[in-house]
Amino acid sequence: MRYVAFLGSINVGGNRLLMEDLRRVLRYEDFDDVETVVASGNVLFTHAEGPSEGIAEKLAWTVNEEFDIESFVAVRTRDELAATIAENPFAEDGEDNFVHTMFLADEPGEFAVKSLVIDHEGRGNERIAAGTKALHVDYADGVARSKLTGDFIQRRLGLSGTARNMRSMKRILAKMDELDA
Repeated sequence: MRYVAFLGSINVGGNRLLMEDLRRVLRYEDFDDVETVVASGNVLFTHAEGPSEGIAEKLAWTVNEEFDIESFVAVRTRDELAATIAENPFAEDGEDNFVHTMFLADEPGEFAVKSLVIDHEGRGNERIAAGTKALHVDYADGVARSKLTGDFIQRRLGLSGTARNMRSMKRILAKMDELDA
């Protein structure tokens, strides 16, 4: 089964990791056909079919053990990634580099999402919507100036996550389709 892993905290905040080194290590841990897309912790691979959570834990453990980097890892199949892109309500009218999805460890609770929206009210023009094990955000004025940070979101939702913009997700999905062709 082909998967994509989104690793958080890679090549940001001093957590430097060469994708070549990551690919090499993963090949020794029963990950096959390992490829990376962009140097920010997007890994395509094939692996024996299993629960995404278990594969994510294995990846996170490997990155911590081999590189001393604690990283949240979200693993999705090709179809799960396509569904996440399709369910993003801002994909049609937002700019691909401003529309993000934060892949989460679990489903965001309805109450937690409503609290996040209320807590962020008046702090920016971002649009926020819950997704399947995801939170979709349109950073209409740009990510760099936003007060809606990953830490703010994770604290409010009580869930770990890592975000990617629509441009990156579409690129990754296209790469998955190319590899499976």
